[in-house]
Amino acid sequence: MTQAPVRPAAVRRRHDREIVALAVPAFGALVAEPLFVMADSAIVGHLGTAQLAGLGIASALLTTAVSVFVFLAYATTAAVARRVGAGDLQAAIRQGMDGVWLALLIGAAVIAVVLPGAPGLVDLFGASPTAAPYATTYLRISSLGIPAMLVVLAATGILRGLQDTRTPLYVAIGGFVANAVLNAGLVYGAGLGVAGSAWGTVIAQCGMAAVYLAVVVRGARRHGASLRPDVAGIRACAQAGAPLLVRTLSLRAILMIATAVAARLGDADIAAHQIILSLWSLLAFALDAIAIAGQAIIGRYLGAGDAQGARAVCRRMVQWGVAVGLVLGLLVIVTRPVFLPLFTSDSPVREAALPALLVVALSQPVCGIVFVLDGVLMGAGDGPYLAWAMLVTLAVFTPAAVLVPALGGGLTALWGAMTLMMTVRMITLWLRTRSGRWLVTGAAR
Repeated sequence: MTQAPVRPAAVRRRHDREIVALAVPAFGALVAEPLFVMADSAIVGHLGTAQLAGLGIASALLTTAVSVFVFLAYATTAAVARRVGAGDLQAAIRQGMDGVWLALLIGAAVIAVVLPGAPGLVDLFGASPTAAPYATTYLRISSLGIPAMLVVLAATGILRGLQDTRTPLYVAIGGFVANAVLNAGLVYGAGLGVAGSAWGTVIAQCGMAAVYLAVVVRGARRHGASLRPDVAGIRACAQAGAPLLVRTLSLRAILMIATAVAARLGDADIAAHQIILSLWSLLAFALDAIAIAGQAIIGRYLGAGDAQGARAVCRRMVQWGVAVGLVLGLLVIVTRPVFLPLFTSDSPVREAALPALLVVALSQPVCGIVFVLDGVLMGAGDGPYLAWAMLVTLAVFTPAAVLVPALGGGLTALWGAMTLMMTVRMITLWLRTRSGRWLVTGAAR
């Protein structure tokens, strides 16, 4: 008896269900992360200006120290998803544990640098004499939680690879609540000030890491996976993550260059740039949620040896990226008059931000394609290409941004350069996905 062919509409609906099921909880978890800093800022802000300034500097350093190692989540997601697709859950969890052990090693190395180097790092950021002691205190204490933060990244990658984005959402919500309660209690109840805020964050992060490890260990025991460190596996995990580290550092360099150029344009422009950058980052969370779904789904399809299915779901996710980008762009255009007064009442800042926000709005469909294809290639384990593509993007963006002050156009021209950057990324990623060279099937790339 001949089996009836699967209709394209049914395939699209199945893909849509998978994307939504993974992307929506992932978005919630992503949004919960910056709430940690917001809660700390709200609590410490009532201690005084110097304390809040110190927290701001220390938080920026801490966030940078952790975010450059986000490959612990990305590379682990792709590797675990491939094993899941191949039907080997034992190897999938074993692969994920290599990422956890690597996270602990990196965390110990970062502590060894930050603890003695905290005063120098704070001075490098130009902290004032009144804010520097608070920044140093917060940075030194909170650095003790860096291994836990990196374990959270690696364990999140394991669960995403296992097609579970709900557990990270629940852990993120629980961590946020615990962080807020601990901060309030230690800062005011125990009278520890900035140090109390730092200790509250460390305890909350360690609690989150403990919950993740409990989930992973339970899964390892269920499937008979070893929990012991494996030198070869840890080394392989580091090698897979190295290109993604290059990609992340290149992207960080782009954002730093953009901020430096905005600062040269004047106080109103740098203030407007910070407002726009915060909005751009918020929009990125929505698009990154689809990318996370892409990492997990693509890795699973390729692990199962289904290159045709991987290409089909890639095509559908691009459609999702464009659609979500269009919706976000329209929301930015419609809410511009309402959005800006929430951040500033300064007319020059608003005048600088309004046209630049229009550029951001128009670029969102491009951003949607970029985030999706980035996630697809991460899920395929195509890290070396992503690294080279981002270096090319950095090479194109840098002169375009640096010339803005000389050529004129102000902040709008700078965000035009940012749109050029995203367009270059889109082209490089589209060329790669169109070539099909990323479609490498099997339990390991």
